[in-house]
Amino acid sequence: MKRWWMIRAGDNNELIPIWKDKGIASIGWPKLGDPKEYRSKEEMLTKANTVFGDSKPNTRKSWINQVWRFSREIKKDDRVITYFKETREYLVGTVTENHFYNESIGDPAYPNNIRVEWEETTVIRDTLSQAAKNSLGSVLTVFRVDDWGGEIERLLEYPFIEPDETDEAEESEIIEDLVNKALVMVQDKVDKLDPWQMQELVGGLLQAMEYNVQVSPKGPDGGVDVLAYKDAFGFEKPIIKVQVKHRKSSASAPEIQQLLGANPIDANSLFVSTGGFTSQAEAVARHNSVRLVDLEELVSLIVNWYESIPNDVRSLLPLKKIYLPDILG
Repeated sequence: MKRWWMIRAGDNNELIPIWKDKGIASIGWPKLGDPKEYRSKEEMLTKANTVFGDSKPNTRKSWINQVWRFSREIKKDDRVITYFKETREYLVGTVTENHFYNESIGDPAYPNNIRVEWEETTVIRDTLSQAAKNSLGSVLTVFRVDDWGGEIERLLEYPFIEPDETDEAEESEIIEDLVNKALVMVQDKVDKLDPWQMQELVGGLLQAMEYNVQVSPKGPDGGVDVLAYKDAFGFEKPIIKVQVKHRKSSASAPEIQQLLGANPIDANSLFVSTGGFTSQAEAVARHNSVRLVDLEELVSLIVNWYESIPNDVRSLLPLKKIYLPDILG
């Protein structure tokens, strides 16, 4: 099976004229030097931690993965594409020489090179299927696009084929898939918080809902991790007492009963468990009107109320807002 790669031509497509003229494709990170001199990704990451110390750890890891991929995994006869956003076209080529490090052949800020024979025929983005467009829209500098090689080859041979119309059901499915993937990523981030951070996060969520909140300090909490009141003094009902369990195992019926028996006795009970609940716990909760929230629902609530969560709590879980088409609009 032919391997296909997407390679970004600089930050603003500024490398495309050089690539076509010199018959190359190139990426940057010159501070790392020649990647072939490193025996492992870990060794390269150690260097990155020094020269890119101001960048986030995950960003550094992503950069190293892309440099390693470009220098070690792209091989002769692989197919490559790049996107020229001004004309909304994809340039397509074939690798004729594996990676070499050279600061003078092209832009010195992009010294990692491969030789590429670029084709004259391009692929117009609007002729691609919606699924291909979505996959090719990644912001990574180097990534595999094998799934769409066949479609790109057909469009090179028959460039004037009209794409199939994407119906609303398909678009809705694509958007739903993107949203679900984003929510799973947020769940993974929440799951990495420690138990005390989780209490603060739940407290911040209740603050976003306009409750006054008291989060229990570290140590024995008497079965209540968070108290939430509608007024500053705690006189006005509803008062909510919250138990937060952040672990892999499910919350049990005795733990639900412990929350019910904790002061204030007449408060509404909310139990948050990122490990879910046993069937017995769910039965006790239903019988006593205890509100249960698992990891999936917690993340959904956080996303819906995120902009109202206090900044110091949001720093525990930094999220970025994105916009998707409203196909019903």
